[in-house]
Amino acid sequence: MSHISGKCLCEAVSYKIEGDLGPIFNCHCSKCRRWHGAAFRTRTSVDVSQFSWLSGEQNLSTFASSENVTKYFCRTCGSPLISTYKDRPNVLGVPLGGLEGVKKGEPLAHIFTGSKASWHTITDSLPQYEGWPGTESKVRETTVEPGHEVSKNAI
Repeated sequence: MSHISGKCLCEAVSYKIEGDLGPIFNCHCSKCRRWHGAAFRTRTSVDVSQFSWLSGEQNLSTFASSENVTKYFCRTCGSPLISTYKDRPNVLGVPLGGLEGVKKGEPLAHIFTGSKASWHTITDSLPQYEGWPGTESKVRETTVEPGHEVSKNAI
């Protein structure tokens, strides 16, 4: 089983992920671009049972970016950490930029290219989707089987 760690820029908040990451996508939607201050957000999903905070939980702040999504970030340095979903309480969205120890996995596609930054040109050969790659469920997949037990250290 793989162990991946992550932390914010000031290192006040740290966490770990046990097991494999879900599918990886480059999201070009305007909310991801604004949240990360970049042309796109490279992101994955994990099950809450795979995730635990190691330090700095008291340093977390949240922002409801929509009726369904809450973003967690470090209140000191502002680093984006995870997203939670009201309609999928067992799933966490994780930006790959804060992770260390990722040994496998690469983006499957660019999503929401219909709202990508006008100044950015996609130069790789990954598939591109104007919105979701078929369904939102594909982006929110995890590697944990349904019916698992949720960790006591999870969100």
